[in-house]
Amino acid sequence: MLNSLDIAKPAYATRVVVAMSGGVDSSVVAALMAEQGYDVVGVTLQLYDHGAAIHRKGACCAGQDINDARRVAERLGIPHYVLDYEERFKAAVIDRFAQSYAAGETPIPCVDCNRHVKFTDLLETARDLGADALATGHYVSSRALPDGRRALYRPVDADRDQSYFLFATTQPQLDLLRFPLGTMTKPETREHARRFGLSVADKADSQDICFVPTGKYTAIVERLKPEAAEPGEIVHVDGRVLGRHEGIMRFTVGQRRGLGIAAREPLYVVGLDPAGRRVLVGPKDALATRAIGLRDVNWLGDATLRPGEAIDCFAKVRSTRPPKPAVLRATAGGLEVELLDGEEGVAPGQACVLYDAAEGPARVLGGGFITRPAATLRTPAAAPLHAAL
Repeated sequence: MLNSLDIAKPAYATRVVVAMSGGVDSSVVAALMAEQGYDVVGVTLQLYDHGAAIHRKGACCAGQDINDARRVAERLGIPHYVLDYEERFKAAVIDRFAQSYAAGETPIPCVDCNRHVKFTDLLETARDLGADALATGHYVSSRALPDGRRALYRPVDADRDQSYFLFATTQPQLDLLRFPLGTMTKPETREHARRFGLSVADKADSQDICFVPTGKYTAIVERLKPEAAEPGEIVHVDGRVLGRHEGIMRFTVGQRRGLGIAAREPLYVVGLDPAGRRVLVGPKDALATRAIGLRDVNWLGDATLRPGEAIDCFAKVRSTRPPKPAVLRATAGGLEVELLDGEEGVAPGQACVLYDAAEGPARVLGGGFITRPAATLRTPAAAPLHAAL
């Protein structure tokens, strides 16, 4: 007999480590696991110096959130540990964040936090604690496959879908992870929190970039990668120099506002040249992208693609966009994605996550980080601005 976590043990003999961030979602997971009779251990990670963020509404993994997690654990009567992961978090997330901006990319720190800290270091800690499973408050689902492996799926609550940020979860990690909120909506989660009498029932959701106390990421990037704040030219894709900027870190592909230049037509950032410190701008049609390359690919599908092979799928190139029809191709140089309907503003550094369906509880097939969106740059031969992209 399998218990509710698909583990062949009675609940009381199954140790579940719950990653408790201090928010309502992970707190409810801990409460549900305790209610079902599991041997629950709560673990909270202190990820960064919380001095500046301790009183900021919406911060996570620091200050008040740690205290909230501790109080929830006390109410549930479960052991609770706070682990200092600041050094690991800085190396794996904050430093990578700054490096990515300096390279002309638009990073996703939540993905790096999940794959390098929560699902690597914390997973090892869970194993050291004798855990049969590590449960989190992410809105995503996993289910067992006929061969015993587990697959990752979009959750019931499409508005809370976090599968985009979890594409880098490896198969061994997925086999140990459990996501109890995948079958719930956010209002249902809050109702459970009220039912359990948790003090965090109406607590605001955490913000995406938890380690930016002021909301201004440029201060962090400039401190760690000062070259990203060096001034340079704003150049039209036809070769005209339109103005100056104060650092490529202030721009992302697809951006329209805050360019600091006057033009007769709406202009968008269509590319960044970190080596030349140039921001490339152009009309909206210059954002059109139909093919992208991927790096650091994590594949969760059933079949391994060999060079020359291709599969139909659905690709999501931004966390706020829906999956759209695509073809994934394996080449000698790696994996490439053809976006059948095209996309605008595809930015290097963002993730391209692949699904087996466009809607519903689609299965996550994997994904990777975008390296080279094939934007339509109309630069004349005399000014090959796109050569460095």
